[in-house]
Amino acid sequence: MNEEQVPVVQKSNAKEDRHFVTALARGLEVLACFRSGEKLLGNQELADRSKLPKSTVSRLTYTLTKLGYLQYDDDMGKYRLGTASLALGSAMLSKLDIRQFARPYMQELADFSHATVSLGMRDRLSMIYVENCRSQAALTLRLDVGARIPIAITAMGRAYLAEAGSTERNDILERVRELDEMKWPSIRDGVNRSIEEYHTLGCCTSFGSWQRDVNAIAVAFKPNNGSAILSINCGGPAFNLSPEFLLNEVRPRLIELVDRFRRT
Repeated sequence: MNEEQVPVVQKSNAKEDRHFVTALARGLEVLACFRSGEKLLGNQELADRSKLPKSTVSRLTYTLTKLGYLQYDDDMGKYRLGTASLALGSAMLSKLDIRQFARPYMQELADFSHATVSLGMRDRLSMIYVENCRSQAALTLRLDVGARIPIAITAMGRAYLAEAGSTERNDILERVRELDEMKWPSIRDGVNRSIEEYHTLGCCTSFGSWQRDVNAIAVAFKPNNGSAILSINCGGPAFNLSPEFLLNEVRPRLIELVDRFRRT
């Protein structure tokens, strides 16, 4: 096995860590249930998504509402993110100087490819878009800042996994396997192939593997200032963005773009 391939993952001992605050982790899991484009969620929906008992979720939402991280809608009987949550997100985005630097270059690539170019960061088992540029072409993906995509089956996510250290990658994939044992073998094989192509092509590809009608390539990088790994992708509808065009025309431009970002 190539040393970069995914080994058999070992069980995590996070739950046995005496420094791990379970109540805090559960509260953050509830907040993470809110996704881009969704405004209101009830306790049952939050319980289903977080895999926590509804009684536990009810106590957590009560506490989070008291602290301003959630706001209760009396008419709908559901919760929306409160101003405290929004303040945290805004503070994080404002500190990402790379967004302002990267945006004009991303827009240039989006216009060239007639596609969508996005910058993403990891949040547990997802990649979250923190910047997004679309071409003026009508046919582009409608994913905005704050959108989440899966880390293990998308080009953006797999590029992140290829760039990450083996310890972090194995921890992520352990949790992916625990979520879906049935699909794990195909996910593992897909990640292994992506890591191999990352070293041979300089990027990860997703030609219909995440969504059948979507093609994308991605490269990840660690900014020169030592902040967390970022991943940048270029993607769009398959009928408008062929694998050949992405590999032959977009790939060298994307790699050149990331080399510029690495030096920033």
